[in-house]
Amino acid sequence: MKPIYQFFAVFWLFFLPFTVISGDNNKNLIFKGCASQKSPDPTGAFSQNLNTLFTSLLSQSAQRSFASTTAGTDNTTAVTGVFQCRGDLPAAQCYDCVSKIPKLVSKLCGGGGDDGNVVVAARVQLSGCYIRYEISGFRQTSGTEMLFRVCGKKQSGDPGFAGKRDTAFGAAENGVKTGGDGGGFYAGQYESVYVLGQCEGSLGNSDCGECVKDGFEKAKSECGDSISGQVYLHKCFVSYSYYSHGVPNISPLSDGEKRQHTQRTIALAVGGVAVLGFVIVCLLVLKSAMKKKSKYDSY
Repeated sequence: MKPIYQFFAVFWLFFLPFTVISGDNNKNLIFKGCASQKSPDPTGAFSQNLNTLFTSLLSQSAQRSFASTTAGTDNTTAVTGVFQCRGDLPAAQCYDCVSKIPKLVSKLCGGGGDDGNVVVAARVQLSGCYIRYEISGFRQTSGTEMLFRVCGKKQSGDPGFAGKRDTAFGAAENGVKTGGDGGGFYAGQYESVYVLGQCEGSLGNSDCGECVKDGFEKAKSECGDSISGQVYLHKCFVSYSYYSHGVPNISPLSDGEKRQHTQRTIALAVGGVAVLGFVIVCLLVLKSAMKKKSKYDSY
């Protein structure tokens, strides 16, 4: 029986870790913005300040959804940066999302100090959070400058689509003005349209409303009659989706967790069946080998 115990020990060690599939979509890359300019960093001061900035932002992401800070006191090497998480992410998921970005900055933008240069400004936007930073004195960008947009397929077939969409947009514009915890945030629906808007925490209520309004205007002009769209401005972002059969039950934590749970359940079920089948085959082989051994022992 001892060989059987050894077999099971090896089996559990090497096969169980592969039976769970992650479905977390909060860390999907949406876009990256990298300044073309790189700053010489012969002393490594800029790189050190950037690392300090990332460490500070990551630490704060465990308690809040937005923070802005500066690392360094020398105007030539000081770095200012912010992080923000989507307003419906709990602290643990916010931290997990933000923790993925520092390495992505170097990977996607280069100039991580290894070549003696550092990119003077960058932004990496994931589906659940973003980090942006800039060297002191870098050119300021308008809060309503459009950085990125995604439009879905055209035409819903619903003659009332445009009216429903515009009403939902208006609700979001008003909703973000009363949002809290690191910037205005609103997620809701009007009939068949689900809409979301969020501002960077540095914006006041009035400015937030204006930024989101501008975002929806850009969504209408850029996406036309698309049934879904996402528009990212420098200081806010908006998204909307039309559901012909009505908006599904979307939890405050988004459907990502639901999909993750479902995928894990399916993976475990499939993995369990595979485990059972593998065990049965191995036991049959072992049984056959033992029979042959007994046969040979009888001679």
